[in-house]
Amino acid sequence: MYLSTFKNLLSNSKNLTFVLPNGSYIPPHFHLTEVGQSTKNFIDCGGTSREESRINFQLWTANDFDHRLEPEKVLEIICNAEETLGLPDQEIEVEYQSETIGKYGLAHEDGRFILVPLETDCLAKEKCGIPLPQTIVAEPNCCSPDSGCC
Repeated sequence: MYLSTFKNLLSNSKNLTFVLPNGSYIPPHFHLTEVGQSTKNFIDCGGTSREESRINFQLWTANDFDHRLEPEKVLEIICNAEETLGLPDQEIEVEYQSETIGKYGLAHEDGRFILVPLETDCLAKEKCGIPLPQTIVAEPNCCSPDSGCC
């Protein structure tokens, strides 16, 4: 989800709920401890130089159980970060503590923000000798109930 989409959804929200990939909720007393931009410069395994940049949110919970962030306050924090850091409209990556710092994409469903697992990938499959997925084309009527072969 892009920052502009998040802000638009947030401006129409009455509360702020984040759901982890396993279906559990981030406790409602979470803090938004960071809003920024993370840029990663690297060389992939095929020797191509690359750069990735994302908007970064860090969510954190403490033992202040009465704390609640309202959507308006989060918009205020984001606007401050946009002005101070000159943030562009990029994909959001959310950090949240699990066994280690987990990184997630962000989606929206039924009024809730869903943390979506991210996956690693080889960016140079053709140079690494990794076969690309092949599309299997079935013959028409092959083993369908109407084909007579079953």
